[in-house]
Amino acid sequence: MLTKRVLASLVMAVIGVPAIIYGGIFYFLLIAVFLVMAAWEYVKIFQVAKFAPSMAITVGGVFFLLVFRSFLPDYSGALLTLLALLAMTVHLFAFERGRDAAASDFTITLCGIVYLGWVGAYLVDVRSIQGGLWWLLLTLGSVWIADSAAFFIGSRFGRHKLSPRLSPRKTWEGYWAGVILGTLGAAGLAILFHNWGGLQVTWWQGGLLGLVISVFTTLGDLGESMLKRQAGVKDSSNIIPGHGGFLDRIDSWLWAAAIGYFMIIWLFV
Repeated sequence: MLTKRVLASLVMAVIGVPAIIYGGIFYFLLIAVFLVMAAWEYVKIFQVAKFAPSMAITVGGVFFLLVFRSFLPDYSGALLTLLALLAMTVHLFAFERGRDAAASDFTITLCGIVYLGWVGAYLVDVRSIQGGLWWLLLTLGSVWIADSAAFFIGSRFGRHKLSPRLSPRKTWEGYWAGVILGTLGAAGLAILFHNWGGLQVTWWQGGLLGLVISVFTTLGDLGESMLKRQAGVKDSSNIIPGHGGFLDRIDSWLWAAAIGYFMIIWLFV
């Protein structure tokens, strides 16, 4: 399992790193693939749980929200409103045709659009900030360091379960290791990116960003676990060997991008 995980990570890095570096349409397409596939997996999870969210509106809504947030931001609010009304209309007709759980289906469809489409678009917004390449690497780097520390230290020394119902393998020891090393790692990255990339950030600003991200992004992981637990599935899919699915990969990224974006524009830029 570890070998598959490492090999899959290397493949994703070979594809993803150049797209992150070059930005523009290459980065947009990278994020679009992850979010669209995550939306597809999201719908499939709820289908297993006997719900019937709209695949077309959820997946299409996520994609077009990302397009509008990236290229037509002034109209993205109007699109989100239209998608909400469209989702309600579709599920109203479903109820009239005999689908008794249509109200729940509507809620699931709308939540998927907002969570994966609107919140997910912050992955592009962070890259679009001045110095966005370095801000993105700092933001996601904090997550990667924290997640890796939590996994390896929690696996070796973890004794006290963090969330027994949602994620039995997560421990408080791993969580706090992730917070500490995520904070220190982000401070170190801030120094590196300041000296190497010219990013206007101090070590303590990087550490603060890493601290907040490391503390809260676990909730994204646990939130996705909640969806899977309700449906009784282990992973969102098995598309990525050793990692599960796309939704399994971006659960923490969504929180990191949204938190990072607002901290950067409010406090650091």
